[in-house]
Amino acid sequence: MTMAERSAAPAAVRPTYHSAARDLLRQSILDSVRDLLKERDWSKVSLSDVSKQAGVSRQTLYNEYGSRSGLAQAYAIRLADRFVDQIDKAIWANIGDIRTALSEAVSAFLQESAADPLVQSLLTGEVKPDLLRLVTIDSAPIITHAVGRLVVVFQRSWVDASDDDVRILARSVVRLGLSYVSIPPESEYNVAADLAQLLGPFVESITTADPSR
Repeated sequence: MTMAERSAAPAAVRPTYHSAARDLLRQSILDSVRDLLKERDWSKVSLSDVSKQAGVSRQTLYNEYGSRSGLAQAYAIRLADRFVDQIDKAIWANIGDIRTALSEAVSAFLQESAADPLVQSLLTGEVKPDLLRLVTIDSAPIITHAVGRLVVVFQRSWVDASDDDVRILARSVVRLGLSYVSIPPESEYNVAADLAQLLGPFVESITTADPSR
């Protein structure tokens, strides 16, 4: 897809009232989970606690997420969405400079994830197998969602590369970013700069368009 084609891409479809209301409901529930996690460990948070905090019924929680694990997965996917949003913002703030864009985005994500109460709960106290599985062997839904979104971000940006190359880049960025959630980076290394240095040459080699156009 050329830069001109991306510029001419149709605007996003306006959400229906029902979908917008459901999205607002889900965001409110996930905000409630975050608020509870600021007060207590994930192991101490029940669906009843969340329903009371969010002001919804337990049946509503079951309808939306299916289980406590499903709720945690939705929370983690929202965290992955923030990572994609940060990459999107950094790309357009650093046109033609993918190394700086990646460094800024990864740095912001690492800071945000380190401060997130669910991640803090994962990394502190007793071992939580459900959360650990969520970001390791059961991480496929999170990875698939984030990669899909990031592919679109790259395709609509000045990173004018083939679909195959964009997907390679998106998969690499997401998997590397997610790996640092369960195993935080060593304090003596600038991981964001290291990843930008690692991936930068690949992006520069696949980007064929003049980003200033």
